[in-house]
Amino acid sequence: MRFEELDWQATPMGEISLRRRIEPSLQVEVHEVLLGEEYLMSSLFTVAEVELARLGLAAATGEALDVVVGGLGLGWTARTALEDPRVRSLQVVEALPTVIEWHERDLLPHAAALTGDARTRLVQGDFFGMELPVCDVVLLDVDHSPRHVLHPSHAGFYTAQGLERMRSRLRPHGVFALWSDDPPDAEFLDVLGQVLPDAQARVVRFANPLTGGESSNTVYVGVRTV
Repeated sequence: MRFEELDWQATPMGEISLRRRIEPSLQVEVHEVLLGEEYLMSSLFTVAEVELARLGLAAATGEALDVVVGGLGLGWTARTALEDPRVRSLQVVEALPTVIEWHERDLLPHAAALTGDARTRLVQGDFFGMELPVCDVVLLDVDHSPRHVLHPSHAGFYTAQGLERMRSRLRPHGVFALWSDDPPDAEFLDVLGQVLPDAQARVVRFANPLTGGESSNTVYVGVRTV
C-alpha cells in the first residue's frame, strides 16, 4: 500500500508519524497516525470520536459551556464540540507537541476550523498529570481503553481516586465522557458510577470498509449531580 509520510518525529512515547494515502476500496484520501508500528487513529474511522463530543455535550445543561478535550489526535472530537453553540471555550490538552504542530501547520484537513476558532486553546501537556481547569465538560480520548493504556502512568486515572480528582474540576451537573476501543467494561462502569452517578456505556457502531462488516467503540458518559 503506497502512502506519503507527511511528518515523522521522535517523542518520549516513541516514533510518531503522520501518513496520507488513498484507500483503494473507497478511493478516498485517508490520514493515519502511527506510534512506532501501532496504528493510533485513522480518518477512515471517526464516527465514535464525533459521538464522544455529541454524547458528552448532549448530557450537559446550561449555556456558556467551558469544555476540556483530552487528546487532540486528528481533531474530530474538538471540531465537533465547537459545532455546539453553547460552547464558550475549548481547551484541548495534547501530550505531544508534534500533534499540535500538525494542526498549526495545516497538515490535516479542516485543521483551520479548529485553530482559527477564537474559542480554541491548544495546550501541550500531560492530561493525566496536570491540574485541569474548572469546566463543564471533559471529553477524553487518549488511551485505547481503561485497561489498554498508552503509558503505565495513565492507569491511575481510571481508578475511583483518579476519577474523583477529575470530578473535583467539574462544575455541578458537569459531564465526563470517555472514548474506548473495547466493548463496555462492567467493572470500569461500576467504578465510574461510584464517582459520577447515572454513568452509562453507549456502544457506537459504524461500518468498517476494510472488513466489509461493522465495528464498534464505546463512549462512557457520567454526570456530576451536585
